[in-house]
Amino acid sequence: MKTKTIFIIAFTALITIFLMINTDAVEFNFIFVKRDISKLLVVGICTFVGFILGYWAAKPKTTVSSYDMNDPQVSPEDRRNDLKRKNDLSDEDRDYIS
Repeated sequence: MKTKTIFIIAFTALITIFLMINTDAVEFNFIFVKRDISKLLVVGICTFVGFILGYWAAKPKTTVSSYDMNDPQVSPEDRRNDLKRKNDLSDEDRDYIS
């Protein structure tokens, strides 16, 4: 097994144990309402929201390559500048990029 897989399994087990220990009710004061809500529900929702936000923040951004000559949104001036920058590269750099 990979280290990442073991870490995910252990972390999930710890979260599950933590949630199962905290099942008692807690009083929450919302804007105008006082409610008794289970800690299990609150911690579970916060954990879920944290995972979603973490995934969203860590997700790689989609980028459009400025070297795409078939893109109609790239102006001719940008294409010329990109070609000029490409021509300034050494043969070794071109081989590495390709």
